[in-house]
Amino acid sequence: MPGRVSLAVRVIPRADADRIGGERAGRLVVRVSAAPEAGAANRAVRALLARRFGLRQADVRIEAGETARDKVLSLPGSAAAALAALMK
Repeated sequence: MPGRVSLAVRVIPRADADRIGGERAGRLVVRVSAAPEAGAANRAVRALLARRFGLRQADVRIEAGETARDKVLSLPGSAAAALAALMK
């Protein structure tokens, strides 16, 4: 599947553990233990999603919300099926 897919997320930094799950205001909730300082939480989000979808971290891009908890990410189109299953 060519192209990229968008994913709206709500990031919760300083969580007890890194995990993906739940929904808040139509966004997938991503919890990371990293603090939102010097880009650490963003790196943790990208790494967590890359592991979950079997991607390289560089394939997970932050398209909007670099400094906000609400972000829009993009992933390769090859992750669309796994993403759809996760959102059910």
